[in-house]
Amino acid sequence: MSLERIIEIDQSALEIFNGSDSMFIDGVAFVLTSGLTWLPLYLALFYLVVKNNETMAQIGLIVGCTLLCLILSDGISEYLCKPWIARPRPSNDPIIKYSVHIVNNIRGMDYSFFSAHAANTMSIAVFFCWLVRSKLLSVFLILWSLLNCWTRMYLGLHYPGDISVGLIWGVIVGSLVYLFYRKIYSLVRPKLNYVSTQYTSTGYALSDVHVVITVLLFACCYAVIRGVTVIQ
Repeated sequence: MSLERIIEIDQSALEIFNGSDSMFIDGVAFVLTSGLTWLPLYLALFYLVVKNNETMAQIGLIVGCTLLCLILSDGISEYLCKPWIARPRPSNDPIIKYSVHIVNNIRGMDYSFFSAHAANTMSIAVFFCWLVRSKLLSVFLILWSLLNCWTRMYLGLHYPGDISVGLIWGVIVGSLVYLFYRKIYSLVRPKLNYVSTQYTSTGYALSDVHVVITVLLFACCYAVIRGVTVIQ
């Protein structure tokens, strides 16, 4: 299959996800795609780490690995792939930009391939899936990443191909960073690690896991409520 044909399929697939006839959904997607919407979730994950690790070395290692996820996922996308491949965003692509649904006139100024949103959110989700080992939290974090991916296509800022590659890279980064974490963790872990039915297999309290999930759900509720008024 030629590259031209792949691009045509990608452009056609975008029509499935891009836009709707609902200003309400426009507003919700607009709010969900903002990093500020998810600030409470990031704080809740930080709370989970602080609450369930005994030493500053452990906490610092996890925070550092989370930042490493972002550096690798965002850095490769923004500073290597996007400038090198230079694929226009759907909202700026001269071939299809006039048929793409745009919300609040947001078109994005940089390039499209691949999606840093997809890579960043998935790398964090995968890292915490491995770290915490809670099936429920894993489901919610993966859905959170996919929700962010949907907003990027809905708003006409990325093609499905951009999202797919970003997700794959995010999985790779999150998994590799976790392997790095395990190597270093053996040097800073405490001698005792209490695990019971109230904890995950890696020692994270289920009650604290539920706090993270609750915060994530409240952030989604905020986006729904805010979406009613954000679109002018």
